[in-house]
Amino acid sequence: MNTASISDAAVPGDDVALELCALHRVYQLKRGLFRAPGEIKAVNNVSLRIQKGETLGLVGESGCGKSTLAKMLLGLLAPTSGNVLVNGKEIDPGHRKALARSIQPIFQDPYSSLNPRRTVADIVGVPLRLHQVGTAAEQRKRVREMLDLVGMPERTHSQYPNQLSGGQRQRVAIARALVLRPDILICDEPTSALDVSVQAQILNLLLDLKAEFGLTYLFISHDLGVVEHLVDRVAVMHQGAIVELGTREQIFARPEHAYTRMLLASALTPEPGLGIPDIDRDLPVALA
Repeated sequence: MNTASISDAAVPGDDVALELCALHRVYQLKRGLFRAPGEIKAVNNVSLRIQKGETLGLVGESGCGKSTLAKMLLGLLAPTSGNVLVNGKEIDPGHRKALARSIQPIFQDPYSSLNPRRTVADIVGVPLRLHQVGTAAEQRKRVREMLDLVGMPERTHSQYPNQLSGGQRQRVAIARALVLRPDILICDEPTSALDVSVQAQILNLLLDLKAEFGLTYLFISHDLGVVEHLVDRVAVMHQGAIVELGTREQIFARPEHAYTRMLLASALTPEPGLGIPDIDRDLPVALA
């Protein structure tokens, strides 16, 4: 299997919300005065199509290139080669303001992604002011509606991020991401910093919002339990490349690639008597 060139050509072009075309991102390394420079391929020939209304899970270990890929999709980082199409149009990293109307992020740590000097209502209203959407009264109305939709009571609208719980902060981050009514959300580990009980609430909220607005999600996570609960298809990333791509049922029930089987085998079980998984068993030398 040529793992560096796995792509998805099964989705018709008119139904594609987000398309990644042979994306590469290479970082140059300086090795001293008398050594030739090296390079790290953070993203290596990644091609994917995400259908409108679909949730695609992107899984892999830390450092495999998931967050680098997310930054390129958001226009925060230019690819070394290849391109990204949003609703059939190639994105230009130099025009991030226009891109923000179609695609928005939800980050891992809601506290660090929220301005501590602004109130909740101010934070959610910033995108509307930047993009000059409606009058001031219309902006305030949309902010209230969006905060209500994500489950934030009115008394919290005048509070600051440090006065909120972790789950409430993530709800504010979701409201801010959705206030411009984008088509696509890039969810980069959006529940990993939360307690387990709060994770379930946020995941259910994301599912409800997807149905409400017809959203398309790229859900980036290392938590396979979360991925199995939320996504339609799964892309497995290893050393910057997509090594396996399939439906949720295929990946979790019949994984084909050795790295995918290792990820599934390493997931901790809620049954303490089973102990820690032996992930080295039957693992190829190239991956050990």
